[in-house]
Amino acid sequence: MTYEIEIGRGKRGHRAYSLDDVAVVPSRRTRDPRDVSVSWQIDAYQFDVPALAAPMDSVMSPDTAIAFGKLGGLGVLNLEGLWTRYEDPEPILDEIAGLSAEAFSPSATKRMQELYQAPIQPELITARLAEVRDAGVCVAGSLTPQRTQEYYQTVVDAGVDIFVIRGTTVSAEHVSKESEPLNLKQFIYELDVPVIVGGAAGYTPALHLMRTGAAGVLVGFGGGASSTTRRALGIHSPMASAISDVAAARRDYMDESGGRYVHVIADGGLGTSGEIVKAFAMGADSVMLGSALARADEAPGQGWHWGQEAHHDELPRGDRVRMETVGPLSEVLFGPSHHTNGTSNIVGALRRTMATTGYSDLKEFQRIEVVVSPYSANG
Repeated sequence: MTYEIEIGRGKRGHRAYSLDDVAVVPSRRTRDPRDVSVSWQIDAYQFDVPALAAPMDSVMSPDTAIAFGKLGGLGVLNLEGLWTRYEDPEPILDEIAGLSAEAFSPSATKRMQELYQAPIQPELITARLAEVRDAGVCVAGSLTPQRTQEYYQTVVDAGVDIFVIRGTTVSAEHVSKESEPLNLKQFIYELDVPVIVGGAAGYTPALHLMRTGAAGVLVGFGGGASSTTRRALGIHSPMASAISDVAAARRDYMDESGGRYVHVIADGGLGTSGEIVKAFAMGADSVMLGSALARADEAPGQGWHWGQEAHHDELPRGDRVRMETVGPLSEVLFGPSHHTNGTSNIVGALRRTMATTGYSDLKEFQRIEVVVSPYSANG
């Protein structure tokens, strides 16, 4: 069986589906939502909320990471962001919130590039992670592959519980004639903490990342609300197909490794509860949330949302987008909701879908029947 279609006489391609293209199907059984478990465990760490807060300056500060952790999730700090470049980043965040509201504004992008030119201070990495640790929640920090060699020892010495290596795309085999690339397999082997790495958007690259010893693989490429990667680089991977492909790699790697389980974490294009639900249905163990949490009152972006791609010094491929706030973080996660568009009580929505379709935990829910049902405006 082949899933390739002919694009033209000289090129064939696989048909891929976005989360908007699929829908879950109720089964013969329903449950009480109170009987549903959405807990998630990776390595020795268990979470009541199966979600990581994305390491983005518009989403996570030390305070919001602590708040998110106390609500049952895992907040991941961006260790290359404003909180490790400035002793007091609040005035910088205020300035970014006040930049031009015009979409794709060159002046706003230029100013953000200037603000992110301030050097990363290792002592601030230590201090920010210590703030989270002192609050008694799980400590997670993120570096890009390009900065991992330079700062990982500082991160580990600061007592991080979970280490995240996150980029637009991350491969197990990076080739460079100019510099010695990060050897992921050796790096992960030598660390005493679980490592989550990605993004990956297909079966083969995900399988290679699993073979490095990663505890989890982030799935996604250019699918987030603030990303313009498809427009700038022509690269995009629809999330429903990407998650399913990486889940297949997880299954095959379990057979190959004699039972080692690597967690699949959907990352990108998860702005509403319905998209989050469908990510789990396609095989995700957890989700990394950016725009969904940028809508919280406590979010540092003050209603604006951006990623590291937005201020890349040579080729910015992200935009600073407006995200209207919907309420406090607790309401975004657990309600009660006052919105009908899937932007609040996202954990409650996941519970209700699982109950409506008859599943009691997330591993069971991964087996749910889905249909291809392309989204329509009347949807």
